[in-house]
Amino acid sequence: MPLPDFLVIGAPKAGTTALHAALQHHPDLYMSPVKEPKHFLTDGSPPTRGGPGDAETYREHVWRRPDYEALFAAAPPGTLKGESTPFYLYDRAAQQRIREAVPHARLIAILRDPVERAHSNWAHLWSAGLEPFGDVVRACAEEERRITAGWAHFWHYVGLGRYGEQLAHLYTLFPREQVLIFRYRDLVDRPADTLDRICAFLGVRTGLISEVPRENVTAHPEAGVGHALLAALRRRLPGPLAGRLEDRLQRRGRARHPLTWEQRRQLLGYFAADIVLLQEVTGEDFGDWLRPRERSGGLVGSRPPGQRQARNGRPA
Repeated sequence: MPLPDFLVIGAPKAGTTALHAALQHHPDLYMSPVKEPKHFLTDGSPPTRGGPGDAETYREHVWRRPDYEALFAAAPPGTLKGESTPFYLYDRAAQQRIREAVPHARLIAILRDPVERAHSNWAHLWSAGLEPFGDVVRACAEEERRITAGWAHFWHYVGLGRYGEQLAHLYTLFPREQVLIFRYRDLVDRPADTLDRICAFLGVRTGLISEVPRENVTAHPEAGVGHALLAALRRRLPGPLAGRLEDRLQRRGRARHPLTWEQRRQLLGYFAADIVLLQEVTGEDFGDWLRPRERSGGLVGSRPPGQRQARNGRPA
C-alpha cells in the first residue's frame, strides 16, 4: 500500500515546512502534496472543538486511510515517500500508530531551543489574532488549563518543547538507527551539510540539494484596535475576511519582539529538567539552551520595503 517511507515528526516552529520544501527538490524523494496531513494524530475522525481556530485546523486532517494513501499514489517508482507532521514527536499515541502502520519508517526530528520555539509558537498565534494573551510568559502559564479544556497541540507551548520526554518514549518503539535528530540551528547555519546528512540517513544521493527556503516569517502586530478587531473576527467570523486583515497587520507589523533575559529565565523553569533528560537520552550536549541567548531569528529573511509578506495562518 502507498504509505510513507519516512516522516518528519517534529518539532513545530523548528523549520519543518522549509525542510519539506527543500526535500521536494530531490529527485529520489517524493513529498506529500499536503505538507502536514496529521494522519496519525487521531484514531478516526478528529475532534470538532477546542481552542480558538482549532475547529478549522481539525478540518485539515487527512484522517481517512484511503485519503492518506492517495497522497503518495503519484510517487514515481523507486522514490522514497515522505510527509511532515511536526506534532508526531509530541503525541505519544501518534508514535504508537506510526509504529503499527509503518514500523520500518525512518523518522526525522528537528530540535529547536525550547524557549525560542515556545516564543515563536506564541508569536504565530498572537499575530494571527488567536492567542488572547499578549505576553508569552502569561500564555505559557495557561497551558494546563488549556490542555484540560481540550485545546489542540499547537497551544501546548511548553509540552511541545520537552524533547527529552518525547524521545525517551520514541526510543521504546523504534530503534535509534531509524531516528535522526539534529538542531534547528544546523538547518539555518549549515543547510547544505544538514541536507546531505538527511539524505545519507534516508539512503539517497547526497550533494543534489543545498538550499532551504526562507519561510514562515511572522511580524508582530502591535496590540491595538486593528489587532483587537482581528481577534474578534477570528472568534466570530473565521475565513477570508480575517485573513485579509491579518495580511494587512502583518505588512505593518514590526519584527518579532525578542525575549528579554527575564522572560527567558522564567520560561527556562519549564524546560531545565527536560534538557538534562534530553542530554541523557541522546548523549549530546544541550547545555547552551540553559544560558542567555546572544541572538535570535531563524529561517527568515529581511523583507524589502513594500514587499508583501506571506501570511502564515496556522501551524507549520
